[in-house]
This record gives sequence, structure tokens and C-alpha cells, in this order.
Amino acid sequence: MENKHIIINVGRQLGSGGHDIARMLAMDFNAKYYDKEILNLAAKESGFSEKVFEQNDEKKGFIRGLFSMSSPHMSGVYAAGFSQENLFKFQSDAIRKAAQKGSCVFVGRCADYVLRDFDNVVNVFITASMWYRVEQILAKQNVTPQEAKQIILQAEGKRASYYNYYTGKKWGHAESYDLCVDSSVLGMVETEKLIADFVRKKFGL
Repeated sequence: MENKHIIINVGRQLGSGGHDIARMLAMDFNAKYYDKEILNLAAKESGFSEKVFEQNDEKKGFIRGLFSMSSPHMSGVYAAGFSQENLFKFQSDAIRKAAQKGSCVFVGRCADYVLRDFDNVVNVFITASMWYRVEQILAKQNVTPQEAKQIILQAEGKRASYYNYYTGKKWGHAESYDLCVDSSVLGMVETEKLIADFVRKKFGL
């Protein structure tokens, strides 16, 4: 395993600290971190504006902003191929290319499914109790606890719909991942250590 790079795909509930834990994992394994960064790579891959990918990030349904954009890429062959499925393909291609170059930590965007044929992959899902996630939202946004809960439920509904549609699996269900962990039990730092230990044991590091 010394000569192989490691890919860690992190699914996460909103407010679970998944982004921060993924960043810590990237530092721990000297890996590239990809969250919204993958949107920039996908934009370069496709020739479309990064804004297109941002507007449709982890969303399923009719493409957003399609008629509001004025771009030279919105005509001819580009217009004919401009669909949510093609955006997903461009994003998937960018994920695969990044994964082939070296160790990576990907956050969301169905990376576990996209990289399902890679043998050096660990798929993790980070959850947390609702009260913990509400507290995280309250610390960042000027909303009530009830509004924070609604933000969480709406965002996760979109994430689940997107993931389920493109992967044929169930977002957040244990059978879709190698490891599921509740970050509100140990806290983010200890949760990262637990995941890192799991990764090292899986690959005999």
C-alpha cells in the first residue's frame, strides 16, 4: 500500500462538521481536499462557467439559471448538450481525474459512486444529533432554532434526492458506506481521529 494513494469520500449531514473533519483528514493523509473546489475543475473540464455548477450544486431537477445566463457557451453544440446529467458527467470526470493524480478527500457530490471502481477508496458518512446540528447553524446564522431545523431538513432533502437519483443508493443509509459515525458523540477532532484510524487499519498503514 506504500505506493498507492488513498481516496476518502465524505458524505455528511448539514451541521455535522463534515467539511471540517474532511479538511483534517486531508491534512492527516497529506491529501488534496475537494469540496466546492471540484466545481472549478468541472468548469474547466466542460468549458461552462463555474457559476453554472454552483447554481446546480448537489441539486436534482431542471437546470437553474439556464435562461438567465448570456454566455458564448450557450449556443450550438453546447446548448444541445446542456443538461443536469451532462453537468453531473463533467463533474464526475473532474473527480476521476483528480483521484488518479494522488491522495484526495472528496466532500459529497456522489464521489463514492463516481469512484466505485477504484480499489483504494474509503466511503464515510458523518451524522450528528439534530440538537447538535441546530446549534452549529445558530452559531453561523441569525435564525431561530425552528428556522435552523427547517434549513437543515430542506438542504438534506435536496442532497438525498440528488444522491439517490444519480447513485441508485440511499443517502445516509449505512449500507451505502464503509463507515458511519456520529460526530456529536466524540466531537469533530476525536471523530476525525477515529476515521483516520479506520482508514489506516483498512489499508494496513
